[in-house]
Amino acid sequence: MTKKTGGLAGIVVGDSGISTVGKEGLDLNYRGYSIHDLAEQSTFEEVAHLLVHNTLPNQQELKAYREKLMNLRKLPDSLLMVLEKIPAATHPMDVLRTGCSMLGTLEPEITREKQRDIADRLIACVPGMLLYWYHFHQHHQKIDTTSDEKTIASHFLYLLHHKKPDPLQVRAVDVSLILYAEHEFNASTFAARVTTSTESDFHSAIVTGIGTLRGPLHGGANEAAMELIERFKNPDDAEKGIRELLTNKAKIMGFGHRVYKISDPRSDIIKEWSQKLSAHATDGYLYPISERIEKIMWDEKHLFPNLDFYSATTYHFCGIPTAMFTPLFVMSRLTGWSAHIFEQRADNRLIRPDSNYSGPKPREYIPIEQRG
Repeated sequence: MTKKTGGLAGIVVGDSGISTVGKEGLDLNYRGYSIHDLAEQSTFEEVAHLLVHNTLPNQQELKAYREKLMNLRKLPDSLLMVLEKIPAATHPMDVLRTGCSMLGTLEPEITREKQRDIADRLIACVPGMLLYWYHFHQHHQKIDTTSDEKTIASHFLYLLHHKKPDPLQVRAVDVSLILYAEHEFNASTFAARVTTSTESDFHSAIVTGIGTLRGPLHGGANEAAMELIERFKNPDDAEKGIRELLTNKAKIMGFGHRVYKISDPRSDIIKEWSQKLSAHATDGYLYPISERIEKIMWDEKHLFPNLDFYSATTYHFCGIPTAMFTPLFVMSRLTGWSAHIFEQRADNRLIRPDSNYSGPKPREYIPIEQRG
C-alpha cells in the first residue's frame, strides 16, 4: 500500500529555486536573500522585482519599475462596470477573484512572452480593483484608481483613506507585503502551480491562488485573529477568555504553522511594527492584549504566533477594515505566485498525484427494476 500522508505533509512534490522555508538550516529566504535583510533594508517593489524579474534592482531599475507599475494602475471601464455590479455584501476576496478573472477576458494572455508584464499589471491594479468596489458601495463614490503615490503600500492607503498616508503606516504595510510575498509550496501557490501545469493561462492560475487563499485555514487567519483580539477590553479579560476557549477546545487562529516548528521568522518583525503603531493609535490597548494572548498560547499549548497574528493589529492600526486583510495578502503574494507560474512553465509536467482507494470492493450491478 502506498504511504498515506495527510495534506501531503512531508511529501516533496517538486523542485524550486524561489524560496527556502526552514530547510537545510536556512531561515526564510527569497532567491537567497534573508527575509530579515529584505524587511529591514528593502522595499516591496524591490522584492517584487526580485521575484518577478529574478534580480534585486539597482536604483535606476527600481525607479523605472515603480514608474511602470504606476502607469499600470488604471482599470478598464468594462471592469469598473463589473465591480459596480458585485453586491456590497460580497467578501473582498470574492471581489478580487472576479476582478482578476474579468481582467483576464479583457486583457487575455496571447503569448507567454508577455507573462511578466501580466504579473506587473496585476500587482499594479489589484489595489484599485478592491478599493473602487469598496468606495462605490460604501461611500457611493467612483474613485480614480490611479495616484501619484510611488509605492504599492502608499497607493493602497491613499486610495483607502483619500488623503496623504502617514509614513509610519506606509512603511508598516510595505514591510508586511514583503513578509507575505512568498512562502514556497503553500496551499495557494501549489494550487496555482497545478493550474499552470495543465498549460492554462496566467489569469486562471492567479484566480486559483486567490480562491485557495480565501479559505480560513490558509489566508483568512489574520481576519479571524483580529476578530478574536477585538473581543477583549484588557489583557486580563483576554487571558480569561482565551483560557475558556482552550478549555472548550476552540481553535485559536494565528498560532502555530504547518512548516515551522519553533517559531515563525516573520512574526517578530511584524510584531515590532504592531507595537510601533500602537503608540499612536486610539485603541493601542489592543497590542498588550495581543501580547497576553501570545503568552497564554505559549504557556498552555506551546504554540507561537505566526505572521497572521500580529499582522492583524498592524493592519488595524493603519485603519484598514478587517475584511481587507486577506486581500492585502493577495496584493503581496501575487509576486510569489507569479514566480512559481514562471518556474512551473519553464520545466512543466502535469501535476497529477495518485491516491489510495478507500471505497467499496467490486460488486455486481443490479438493474433498477430489480432493486428493492
